[in-house]
Amino acid sequence: MSIDPKMRPSSTSTLDFARALISRRSITPEDGGCQKILAERLGHIGFRCENVSCGSVTNLWARRGSSAPLVAFAGHTDVVPTGPLAQWTSDPFIPELRDGWLYGRGAADMKTSIAAFVVAVEEFVEARPRHGGSIGLLITSDEEGPATDGTVKVVEFLRDRGEILDYCIVGEPSSEKILGDTIKNGRRGSLSGVLIVNGVQGHIAYPQLAKNPIHLVVPALTELAVTEWDHGDEYFPPTSWQVSNIHGGTGVSNVIPGHVEVHFNFRFAPASSEADLKNRVHAVLDAHRLDYSIAWTLGGKPFLTPRGRLVGVMQAAIRDVTGVNAEISTAGGTSDGRFITDICKEIVEFGPLNASIHKIDERIEIASVEPLKNVFRGVLERLLV
Repeated sequence: MSIDPKMRPSSTSTLDFARALISRRSITPEDGGCQKILAERLGHIGFRCENVSCGSVTNLWARRGSSAPLVAFAGHTDVVPTGPLAQWTSDPFIPELRDGWLYGRGAADMKTSIAAFVVAVEEFVEARPRHGGSIGLLITSDEEGPATDGTVKVVEFLRDRGEILDYCIVGEPSSEKILGDTIKNGRRGSLSGVLIVNGVQGHIAYPQLAKNPIHLVVPALTELAVTEWDHGDEYFPPTSWQVSNIHGGTGVSNVIPGHVEVHFNFRFAPASSEADLKNRVHAVLDAHRLDYSIAWTLGGKPFLTPRGRLVGVMQAAIRDVTGVNAEISTAGGTSDGRFITDICKEIVEFGPLNASIHKIDERIEIASVEPLKNVFRGVLERLLV
């Protein structure tokens, strides 16, 4: 596919493009017009851009080419709320260059990665207008929110028409100390539960006439807390179970509550299944003869890309650009990779340093911006020969 000379991409730098995106106020689920800018630029170099929006969420699927392999970049234009504006050194939506850093909400998570995606693709297409395979961009404004109308909807849209990704790079901020030291080749699953244990409410001075559900549930919680769920594997740490909240009582000191509510969460490795974890929890609670109910929520399935083609290419591109030998990791929370795994077997996450994400004065080192773009371009050069 050739490019009309009149439609060649501008020479806008990755840094300038990142600043333009940061200046768009896009607190989740708002997109702030970011995806319109992306679609315009990608359309100029031969991408077919489709809006796959749902409700108040804006989603973009853009593809250039029709043959395999399909290499996709995935990311989000929404950002988390700013927190107290008075605590920011500068306005979070007026990007500022200061002391070698670019400041602004989304600088690290993840508007600079999106800018790097686009400029890398522009440069690659400029150099190889008749490249093999296809390039895709999957962008949402619902990653930082409930994540119910974002990437998951685009995945359903693509799956329904038989569009499968061969490789996917998610631009999450994966680096820990220096750019390129860590890539994520998988994530643990997240399974949450709200447990309600029933007792009998009564006067605290007459415990024989009541049944305290807090007292009843504590031994079961203790057993669950010390349970060894699995041993993990080469890539994943063992599954963990944690209580996040306990609610009980009427707010006064002389009433035994009638029920207690316990919120808990599993971060689980592929060594354990959703069904197995549920069954084992119920077995413990049943053994303690509790009167209870549980409302379960699967936040995401675990996914893994073993060492292979994409992991190797990613490490090689990082090494060529930065000189760093990237380690692979599955640590951290969930990402939209948990949805993309339904239509793609090989997924990695790579992006800038994560030290300032979701914080006051979020920032990215200016010196890392062009190398980030060059890594993404290097991936394309290796996968679409």
